[in-house]
Order: sequence, then C-alpha cells, then structure tokens
Amino acid sequence: MPHVVTQACCGDASCVYACPVNCIHPTPDEPDFGIAEMLYIDPNTCVDCGACVTACPVGAISAGHRLTEGQERFIDINASMYGMTRSGAAGPDIGLTEARFPVDRGRRLPLAPIAHPDALDVDGAVSVGIVGSGPSAMYAADDLLRYPQVSVTMYERLDRPFGLSRFGVAPDHQSTRSVMRLFDDIARNPRLEIRLNTEVGRDVTLDELRRRHTAVIWAGGAPTDKPLPIDGADADGVTSATSFVGWYNDHPDFADLDVDLSGREVVVIGTGNVALDVARILVRDPDDLADTSISATALSALRTSGVRRVTVLGRRGAEHAAFTLPELVGLVDGGIPVTVDAQDLPSPGSTTDPTSRTKLEVLAEIAARPVPTGPHIRFAFGRAPREITVVDGRARGVVVDRPDGFQELLDAGLVLTSIGYRGRPVPGLPFDADRGVIPHDAGRVRDESGPVPGMYVTGWIKRGPSGFIGTNKTDSGETVASLVDDLESGRLPVRASSRRSLLRVGRR
Repeated sequence: MPHVVTQACCGDASCVYACPVNCIHPTPDEPDFGIAEMLYIDPNTCVDCGACVTACPVGAISAGHRLTEGQERFIDINASMYGMTRSGAAGPDIGLTEARFPVDRGRRLPLAPIAHPDALDVDGAVSVGIVGSGPSAMYAADDLLRYPQVSVTMYERLDRPFGLSRFGVAPDHQSTRSVMRLFDDIARNPRLEIRLNTEVGRDVTLDELRRRHTAVIWAGGAPTDKPLPIDGADADGVTSATSFVGWYNDHPDFADLDVDLSGREVVVIGTGNVALDVARILVRDPDDLADTSISATALSALRTSGVRRVTVLGRRGAEHAAFTLPELVGLVDGGIPVTVDAQDLPSPGSTTDPTSRTKLEVLAEIAARPVPTGPHIRFAFGRAPREITVVDGRARGVVVDRPDGFQELLDAGLVLTSIGYRGRPVPGLPFDADRGVIPHDAGRVRDESGPVPGMYVTGWIKRGPSGFIGTNKTDSGETVASLVDDLESGRLPVRASSRRSLLRVGRR
C-alpha cells in the first residue's frame, strides 16, 4: 500500500526532494505550495521506497498499512487529490469531483530541483547575524552554513531557542515538536553560535550588529496579536489564545498569566489551528498530557478545571473556517469529543474547492453524532462577536450576531481571542503598519529610498503570519539566495569582521 502524509505535515518539502519518482505534490515550484494545507502522495506513482519517511523531520509520513488509529482517513485524502480511489481506480470515493494534482500517466514530471551550493565566489570570510532562533532563523542558518566561508551568530531574547516550534506547538502534538531535533542538528555546526538571553535594543543595538557582521537577517516573527475591536475585550477573563498557548508551553513571558478555569463555559473567538489547539487542550483528559512538555502550572490547573464546553466561534460560515483539514481530521479522529449544529453547515457541494469540501464532509459527520455529555468542543459558525458582557469587571459572556438577524448570548467564564498575529515595528528598520511587516524585495529590507545595505528579513515579519513551520524553509531560502547574490555581485562587500567570540550553545 502506498505511503501517505498524515496530520503532522509541517510543509518543509524535505520529502519532495527525497522522493525518487516525484509523487509528492505540490512541490515548491508549483503554484499551490505556498497555500497548501498539507502535501499529498500520489498512490499510483508511489513506489513504497520509504525515502520520504526518512526525510520528514516531524514523522508525518507512514506506509498505508502502518497507520495508527484515527489516521485511516488520510489514505482517501491523499488519493482523492489525484482523482483516485484508495484502490487506484480513477474517480473519487469521498465525494470529491476534481483532482487538484492531475497526473499524466504517460510521462514522469521532473523532480523538484535540489540545490548543491558551491563555495561562495567571494574573497574572505562572511559573518552573518540572525536576530531570532525560530524556524525561519534556523532554516536560514542551515542554508547559509552550506557555504564554508560563512559563519552565523544568532541573537535570541529568551533562555531557550527555536521560537514557535518550542513555545507555539501544542504539547500533545509531539510529532510536530520533533522538528526541534532537526534544529538541534543545525545548532551543532561549529560555525553557528547562539547567544541566548540577548535582546536587540537592550543588550546590543541593531547598529552594533550591522557593524559586527557582513549582513544581518531579522527573523523576529510576529509576536503580537491582532486586537479584537469590540466592547469588553479588555476585561479580566479575556486574553489572547497566543498568551494561553505560551502559558501551557512554559513560555517565560506568560508564566504569571491569570487563567481562571473554574467556569463551565469557554469561548474561543477564531477558527484557525491555534483556536483548535487551545480548545483541544481545555477538554482533553489531563492524564493524556502528563507525559508531554506541558508546564506543571498548566497541568495542575487543568486537573481541577471546571470547563465542560469550549465553543469555537467563527464569524463566517463553515466553508470559510481557517483551520486546516489535517488539524480537523486529527481532532475528530483523535478521540476528542466535538459537536456542531447541522443547521450551521452548508452542503459539501456548495464549494468547488476539494479541501473545503472534505472539511464540510467531516463536519457533517460530526453533526450526525450524538452531542457529547462530558467536556467537549462545539463549533459555532456564522456568528460575529458584537460585545463581551462584563460583570464586576470580569467577562461573563459573548454577544454574537447570527445569520438570521437575531443576537445570541454565549456564556463564558473565559474568552480567548484567536484572530491572528501581527508583527511590530523594529527600531531602525522600515515598517509597513498596514500589513504589520518589514518591507522587502525578495528578503532584502527596503525603505523609501531602496534596499537597506546589508539588512535582510525572513519569516512572519517578512511575509505576514501565514503557513506552517516548514513554510519558513522556502521563505528563508529566498532571503538567503538574495544575500548570496548580493555577496557574489559585489553589492554587499565582504569586510573584516569585528565580531567578538560568543558562547555557542549545544544540544538543548
């Protein structure tokens, strides 16, 4: 049976490059790659060699006959994207009418290109400073360190590296968190130094970094949340899902977060993957989390939690839900009790997008099940939050506008907002306030007069908060390619580095 990609896909395309028969799509050279919710393996082309399994940094690929309970649906999801049934016959078997990646069986598409960089065509050593140590920073460092003349120093504000891959991934998503093993391997390179507890602007200035290094890459992410512009959003008991994630992941910035889990009802505003993460953690059996990386404080609070229902609130209809198909399947088939009102769901045939259609089919399955009696998640679509009701200074509910023109009051002792991330300005660098990003041309920082010499950007602060952990690999590759081009063309002169010797951190 062919191999299949499962819910833990990180989208870094390592499997694409490893595949000898080009059966994994979309590739980084195909238009859908940047927006695809996961990668898909063509069951008729796969030769079961297992190269993709070895290449995947998060253990997301498995032989079809070795899927664990709850993953069987991915056989059909992978096959359907090529217009095939799981038996290999043409035609859909889970309701999809169009193949997203049609394959001409009479020819083999060219493999995705693999870069094998030579030594840089420059005289002298190149020192690059990278601000941040999250996925985009680590992928950038990995690309840079392929050139023997390059050394890299990272500057990380926190006492532990790897950013959102450490502090943003839910503790029960162990396979996704395993990408840190890849980052550990990168960090062992003797030409990479990581300086922890070092904040740019407090411990070192940006100007000092620019004098110290040939080039500087800003990989500071998008660390703030989009504000919820309704009355009551600043009341006690209202916090961002980002803060809540940081709290249960032991992020030092959120160790003292006031989290009251005594109430029976929680409302999560937003339908992205982070919204699903926090909802799942709130209703999951704490014993299932005991052997994970969850913080001791959070685990203790969850053991005494009074929460019985978490309502995940979507302003638009279910067909526009922001969560990805793999996350929905992982939630539903992973044993988490979920419910949704059938009247909130349009027909799966109302959308021509195959991924959205499959989401609606899965949601329809949920709607047909009995309503769970224990702690559970409820999806509520088509309900726009109007205000948060406040009693004695604390949130007690969310008033929403329904599609029928009526209003509805949802009880809530805790309200978590999950409506997106946003970058913040960096002193000394240009900033696009409308988009919350640093302006750039293919990763070259750009101000009103043109490129800022020696300054580059990657990650969410470059492209906005989109994609997955692995998306940063392609994003950082573009930035590093621009930096290398500037070096070899002479636009970025190589000069003697005044960089001091910094402490290198090994395995974490």
